[in-house]
Amino acid sequence: MVCAAAYILIEKSNLRCGTMGKRAAVILLVLDILVGLSLLFVYMNKLAEPTDALAEGVTDEQKKIALTFDDGPHPYYTEQLLDGLKERGVVATFFVTGEHAKLHPDVIKRMQNEGHLIGNHTYSHMQLTKNNREKFKEELIATNEVLKDITGEETEFVRPPYGSWDKSFEKELNMFPVLWTVDPLDWSSRNASRITEKIVNRVEENDIILMHDYYDTSVTAALQTVDELLEEGYTFVTVEEILFD
Repeated sequence: MVCAAAYILIEKSNLRCGTMGKRAAVILLVLDILVGLSLLFVYMNKLAEPTDALAEGVTDEQKKIALTFDDGPHPYYTEQLLDGLKERGVVATFFVTGEHAKLHPDVIKRMQNEGHLIGNHTYSHMQLTKNNREKFKEELIATNEVLKDITGEETEFVRPPYGSWDKSFEKELNMFPVLWTVDPLDWSSRNASRITEKIVNRVEENDIILMHDYYDTSVTAALQTVDELLEEGYTFVTVEEILFD
């Protein structure tokens, strides 16, 4: 429309001033080029803007994190933790002992039903040493049997107490060890805010956080940590997504 209007005005002018025809044509050509470039610039800017969904997807992919809990299940504190995680739409990984799982199968079943990953933490929280390899192996097998009776599924992941491990177990038992990258030593503190601060100040994407669901302050700190890290854009996943994605 702009070009057409300019053309009409120029043609009227040409009727009165024939000598201006060539100059008018040049002016019209310049106007066409400028308008075309302006429209192209606007179009390219639109293409360069990411959609909200794409932007959110990239953020989620870059900021995965895994929250893990050892030693449970506890008949009260683990239930309290599960309530808080469900309310926030967050999943975690629980490394349970066989003796506690056998005492509280309903809690194990709830973990499974709510999408959490369940791993082996030996039967009695035994630390592997050079003198107890076979007994340690027996505890892993016994715990796997307890968990299969409850969940109907094989257990693939193990967190060896204190991080002591023998790689030959991976082939013998078809189990994968899971250690950690952030340890706030929550079991040693009764200050939930301090535990939370330690985690939030250290954590980075793809970290695996070690906590325990056997203490009230640990559960409080865990939920505080979830709230703060959700605000920072982190997405909580189970450990296999950190290890194998």
